[in-house]
Amino acid sequence: MTGRALVAFVRLGRPLFLGGGFILFALGAAIAAASGHAIDWHRYALGQGAVTAFQLMTHYANDYFDLDADRANLTPTKWSGGSRVLTAGELPHRVALVAAIVLAVIGGVLAFLLGGRALETLAVIFVLAWGYSAPPLRLCARGLGELDTALVVTVLVPFLGFSLQAPDLRGGELLALSIVPLALLQFAMLVAIEFPDAIGDAATGKRTLVVRLGAAPAARLYVATTALAFAWPVFARVFGVPGLTALAMAVPAPLAVWRIARIRDHADSSAFERLTFFAVFLLVATSACVLASWVMNSSTAASS
Repeated sequence: MTGRALVAFVRLGRPLFLGGGFILFALGAAIAAASGHAIDWHRYALGQGAVTAFQLMTHYANDYFDLDADRANLTPTKWSGGSRVLTAGELPHRVALVAAIVLAVIGGVLAFLLGGRALETLAVIFVLAWGYSAPPLRLCARGLGELDTALVVTVLVPFLGFSLQAPDLRGGELLALSIVPLALLQFAMLVAIEFPDAIGDAATGKRTLVVRLGAAPAARLYVATTALAFAWPVFARVFGVPGLTALAMAVPAPLAVWRIARIRDHADSSAFERLTFFAVFLLVATSACVLASWVMNSSTAASS
């Protein structure tokens, strides 16, 4: 493989999106540590490796199975419309499928090495991640991809990170309370990045939520989901989340208010880059703030 082809292959895997998997897996482990569990770094490494392998698998598979929709997309952004590697003919499209299968095998091997509940969790992650874009499930074309992604990325990944360190699941209620706003923001992010893709998706029979609902109702759904995510810290604090974590959940709220006020960007193709970037940024920034709060909570617990 030439240097140019290697760079194209890396771009095909969309490595910018891998950060969320690292942050959310670490979040689960940090909550386990704050709940009094010691971190097993060997199991942590195996778990993170499996998560990253399955995440990359999804990226390569998505470019392969979404090729027609990506070709029909005339308004792609850095965050939507695929990697553009296959649409530009930089690599044979079969390369993406082979890469996805190899990564699935790697993830599967790591899952078997972990065994037990982790194997079961990773099996569910694999099925939902592969089924996101691959037939016969092809959930992204049925208006179920948004829920599927939120479940995998912001529920099952932190649960895996938590359960690997807390086999008795002590502290699980704190995990549940902490991931609610992140799941809502993941869902909202998927809706946002579907706006630039909507025309191409509709033309090729890919019926995302934006295609099914129409642009205006989907925009209202984005607003409602984002608003609920930043109302959640009040409920989380009432239900027992530490004050530091509740505060961390709310830190990006001013940005969310601005994005809600600018929701008209969904109808302006010149604003698609801004719309998609800040939808991604809101999820990553909020996840990072919540993770940082739990790292500090675990440090406090360890010193007390």
